[in-house]
Amino acid sequence: MHVLVVHNRYASAQPSGENKVVDQEVELLRAAGHRVEVFERRSDDIATRSLLAKAAVPLLVPWNPAVRSELAARLRTSRPDVVHIHNVFPLLSPAVLAACADAGVPAVATLHNYGQVCPPGTLQRGGRPCTECVGPAAPLPAVRHGCYRNSRLATVPLAVSLSVNRRRWWSGVDRFFCISAAQRDLLVRAGMPAERLAVKHNFVPEPGARREGHGEHLLYLGRLAEAKGVRLLMAAWDEIAAGGGVGVPLVIAGAGPLEREVTAWAAGRDDVRYVGLYDAAQCRQAIARSVAVVAPSTWLEAFGLVVVEAMAAGVPTVAAGHGAFVELVEDGVTGLLHKPGESASLASCIRRIAAGPALGQEMGRAARRRYERGFSPAVGLERLVEEYRTAIAGRSALARGGDTPVSRGDGDRK
Repeated sequence: MHVLVVHNRYASAQPSGENKVVDQEVELLRAAGHRVEVFERRSDDIATRSLLAKAAVPLLVPWNPAVRSELAARLRTSRPDVVHIHNVFPLLSPAVLAACADAGVPAVATLHNYGQVCPPGTLQRGGRPCTECVGPAAPLPAVRHGCYRNSRLATVPLAVSLSVNRRRWWSGVDRFFCISAAQRDLLVRAGMPAERLAVKHNFVPEPGARREGHGEHLLYLGRLAEAKGVRLLMAAWDEIAAGGGVGVPLVIAGAGPLEREVTAWAAGRDDVRYVGLYDAAQCRQAIARSVAVVAPSTWLEAFGLVVVEAMAAGVPTVAAGHGAFVELVEDGVTGLLHKPGESASLASCIRRIAAGPALGQEMGRAARRRYERGFSPAVGLERLVEEYRTAIAGRSALARGGDTPVSRGDGDRK
């Protein structure tokens, strides 16, 4: 199969699970013998532009005509079987959809967040879940609240893009890949075409490092941001420390807007280690040495890559009991779910999993079995190629004047 992957890479200064997923899928397809090309832009390149070009970037968010022309020409020359779209913000724009239509090539899109209904894509405001824009008022509430970077001005390009391109997305994509059933259910309620929404979980490569024994620390691995529950974790850990601790330190690895706050909080403590941004090998080793991985997100995670990375290493997870975590983590079996946004509940779960070595090891084994059934490379490749074929067959049927094949990607696929 010949696939063209379209992606705007996020800035390299902060960890991006989305960049990782794209790279891993490209590598997986190529290793299986498929021909994969990449059409991309890099957010890092914005810094090298002139002041005038930087000022023009927000104008390109809703529509970049140069990208349409360039991609359409590329498609007419290379003639891929399918185009797989990931992120288009801020330099690609939904103009990539018009390019696919111009060249007559079927398009699929992975929905890595909630950007189809929420301008910043997080469904969160003020540290709490928010669905004000899921409905006919969208996306005006986001502009009113300045949901992107706490700025009304910065939110406007995203809101305009969502408004003017919504129907283009919904009609121009042959197949949407939701990365969890929870995400799919919400998007269907928001009015997206259910027959085009398939659930295709992200896969995780074999880590090459598995946990042996009980583990030596608790681990937070990810972006240091409000939505990821970093402040909630700090509050819970302070509560744990006040009660005498749990006998192992908390390791925090990552970068992001709360980095200074985390650094100051961890300074001078022997029960917390802030280690900065780990590379891929360091991440795998840190997970394999963990008692548990903590994922206390306050926003409704559409997936939760770090949870599955922990599963692959045979490590249980303590995660917030909402969003995709509810379908990824079987409470009491492969990990523990805490009450979202409640530091006392998070602290209680951490104490429980740290105090019971036998329980933690049993959960770790169950987590590994869950990974093998649902998130391994073999499973990921099978589902990805199956969805490509469904999209291609649907486009062929429409070209012949027939009906699109019935969706097999309902939310019950786990």
